[in-house]
Amino acid sequence: MLRILIADDHSVVRQGLERILRKEYPSATIEEVTDAEDMIKKALESEWDLIISDLTMPGKTGLEAITQIKDIYPKLPILVLSIHPEDHYAIRALKAGASGYLNKNMAPEELIAATRRVLIGRKYITPGIAEKLNDRMIGDFPQMPHESLSDREFEVLKMLAAGKTLTEIGKTLSISSVTVSTYRRRLLEKMKLRTNADLTKYVIANKLTDEI
Repeated sequence: MLRILIADDHSVVRQGLERILRKEYPSATIEEVTDAEDMIKKALESEWDLIISDLTMPGKTGLEAITQIKDIYPKLPILVLSIHPEDHYAIRALKAGASGYLNKNMAPEELIAATRRVLIGRKYITPGIAEKLNDRMIGDFPQMPHESLSDREFEVLKMLAAGKTLTEIGKTLSISSVTVSTYRRRLLEKMKLRTNADLTKYVIANKLTDEI
């Protein structure tokens, strides 16, 4: 029997996904979790055929959860379903071990097509992602400054640009404000920027977040 785990902190999204999946896989066992910590816990407690996960959830990010799960179950397909444009996160998700990346505004038919593909051990790559991967391989476009950041540094970048304090960021990511300060220093160095205002200008100019 097919076993699917859905990880998303919005109940409407989880319920919508389950309805779509039930039509295609009526006999499947489908369970839900609301954050990355529970996603990891569930993934390690039971055997799953597929995980469908958001990226932005309370506590750990979906990318961190994917990396941790794939270290233990490298063949377990994880399909990322996110509100963030694929230009910003798809490559990061694939590098973390995801089998595919979809935007939440996709049609139900695309979700089913993606699940079918990853369930047979293949990657689900949209034309946009394929083009971006090709550009990187042949070196048509130089790496953007934010692409040199780690996944956690990238999250801190967006939160700083949205005006969140070190304490607020630490609470959201379940880390200390001192650690957040360290991430801030590192990302400023990597991006050759000096202030939070510089970060905000960069994020807006490159359309890296929907929060500003």
